[in-house]
Amino acid sequence: MRYKIYIILCLCFSLQLQTLAQSVKDSSFRILMVGVHFSGQLPKYDLEKRFGPNLSAGASFTWKTKRNLLFSVEGSYFFGNNVREDVVSSIRNDKGQITDNEGYPADLRLTQRGWNIYSNVGYVISKLGHNPNSGVFFTVGGGWMQHKVNLYDANKKVAAVNGDLKKGYDRLTGGFALTQFVGYKYISNNRIANCYFGFEFYEGFTQSLRGYNYDTGLADTQKRFDMLIGFRFGWILPLYKRTKDFYYN
Repeated sequence: MRYKIYIILCLCFSLQLQTLAQSVKDSSFRILMVGVHFSGQLPKYDLEKRFGPNLSAGASFTWKTKRNLLFSVEGSYFFGNNVREDVVSSIRNDKGQITDNEGYPADLRLTQRGWNIYSNVGYVISKLGHNPNSGVFFTVGGGWMQHKVNLYDANKKVAAVNGDLKKGYDRLTGGFALTQFVGYKYISNNRIANCYFGFEFYEGFTQSLRGYNYDTGLADTQKRFDMLIGFRFGWILPLYKRTKDFYYN
């Protein structure tokens, strides 16, 4: 008896998926989309003087209306090993080395760390897509960008960057930022493969959040223009329920 009930439930579920797929294929729906994304990015302008290419990973929540308008919130964490600005020049010896408290070469690593968060609006051009819910799309938005040089003292034997002292070297920087994205959004007819990809742009109007750098002995009040250009790939989980014309899972 239980075996027959299981077969009936599976058949009902399959028929429901088939109906939903046909609907997504033929009509534009309200869709709530949860996504994760990964990017490779190139810094430009002031940011290029401090860091080289980096990677980024993040998540987003997007609401698509029946008219294919997009409203989203997204956040990303970006990171890399390409630090171009020598923020610890003042503690290097004549040979360019950093020594620890015991006089041995120190294992002090400089890396890039940063994050951003944005609210966006956009539009899907479904005429250029394979169904009414997919196509070429673009978004624009505003939010916050922040980054710093991360100082990792592997053996914790460099007194100059111990504890809060490293804040005098890390160049913590942040400020209001704009973002744009253009790419292609693919919402499959069967809900199995849903993704998007395209080019992202970030422009940060930033400044130091520390105000003073130990290595230069000077106040840091310079206004900065930090830009990132990247290529992003994202995976989407569309959540919907047919009876309300709304996507759940």
